[in-house]
Amino acid sequence: MRMRLAFTGASMLALSGCISMAPQAEVPEVVSAMPESFRDTEVDGDYRPAAWWTAFEDPVLNALVDGALDANLDIAQAAARAERAAAQARVSRAGLLPTLDVSAGASYQDNPLSGGAFSNFPGAPTRLSNESYSLGLAASYELDLFGKVRDDFRAARADALAAEQDYRSARLATVAEVISAYFDMVDARYQIENTRRTLNVLRDRAARTDERYRRGLAQSFELYQIRQELRGTEANLPQRETALAAAEGRLALLLAEYPQALDDLLAEPLQPRLSFAPVPSGMPADLLTQRPDVAAAWERLEAARLRIGARRAERFPRLSLSASTGTQGGEVGDVVEFGNNWLLQLGANIVAPIIDGGRINANIRAARASYDEAAAAYGQAVLNAWREVELASVEYEQQRTRYSLIHAQLAEAEASADVQAERYRAGVADYTAYLDALRAQYQVESSLSAAGRDVALARLGLHRALGGDWEDEGTMQ
Repeated sequence: MRMRLAFTGASMLALSGCISMAPQAEVPEVVSAMPESFRDTEVDGDYRPAAWWTAFEDPVLNALVDGALDANLDIAQAAARAERAAAQARVSRAGLLPTLDVSAGASYQDNPLSGGAFSNFPGAPTRLSNESYSLGLAASYELDLFGKVRDDFRAARADALAAEQDYRSARLATVAEVISAYFDMVDARYQIENTRRTLNVLRDRAARTDERYRRGLAQSFELYQIRQELRGTEANLPQRETALAAAEGRLALLLAEYPQALDDLLAEPLQPRLSFAPVPSGMPADLLTQRPDVAAAWERLEAARLRIGARRAERFPRLSLSASTGTQGGEVGDVVEFGNNWLLQLGANIVAPIIDGGRINANIRAARASYDEAAAAYGQAVLNAWREVELASVEYEQQRTRYSLIHAQLAEAEASADVQAERYRAGVADYTAYLDALRAQYQVESSLSAAGRDVALARLGLHRALGGDWEDEGTMQ
């Protein structure tokens, strides 16, 4: 009988996990219909994102990115969530393995015998005492005949993989925010410097216009116009300084620091080199694995699919095996005399639902609804990834074109200022004409600085849209 039970248990164990009630994995139609290539990308080739921010050749920026990756609190939270999900997956996996418990016990009883049938006889004991000791092992195992435990474990593992992809997303978002804040700060610093230079020109221009007005050589309209421009430029300066403080504050927050802690690092000259090189986008299908948000949506879709199987398996019987062995005796020494005091107990138990008030069917419907929701979320993530890549490609191209046009405009403005300076030195033009040309040059330089920032942010946006993770760094083990 024992051999037959052991053989039956081994057979069931071999079959355990071979059955899954989960539906077949299906790719949403909107994903399977993905085109084979992007419409608005410049160059073909594989996307290679390795440390893409180093193309700006700025040691300060590199140090800021490294510091944020080490200290950012959003990343720390995402890492903790990923670790928690991994631990929960290990908890689910425990259901696939047998349990083994050791026990040790001791008991002592001392009861009165007064009032009993024999308590009045001479010499009869008045109390009864008893003591016992035991030592044992107990094992149990539930055979996963219909894949409930295995599907729950696989679903938890998929959740853990999704949480790891969320961790990658947090790293990517942090790098993007650091670069964005850094270029905002670089532009804000330049705009403040440029505004102060412009104010110097405008104050000189206003003073000369006022003198010409007093001498009857300029109309009041010209004077008031210059004064209005001067006041408007003065009013811009606090806004520029506020933008600089905001950018520095964002950087400090991203590095989990107070702004004062970055003073030494940011005191160095900030001179990032703009990169205008095209970014190969690869194939659209690459987004399914490159983009961490898309990969996370797929893992959550898998988890929802597997939970349907686990809920369906609850309709079927559950078979569990148990065995216990040990020794017991009336004295401590008896528990080690295995020859006479051993005990063994084997058992099997099968439970099948009959009436549950509709709980199982409701759980299946809820799991199916969760799967439909996850499928829609996955399709939306893929569509959004596609849209962002195409939009970022157009944005990057247009911003580079805009930068080149403003750069050409600056060459014209500089030439105009040089001509007016020569004319003034030659005595054929007054100084106000030179000041006007210089002011126009500063305005174009301001526009070029903003355009440079926009080129950098557009390049950043393209890398982020493509999933811009970098070679195996930041992958949680």
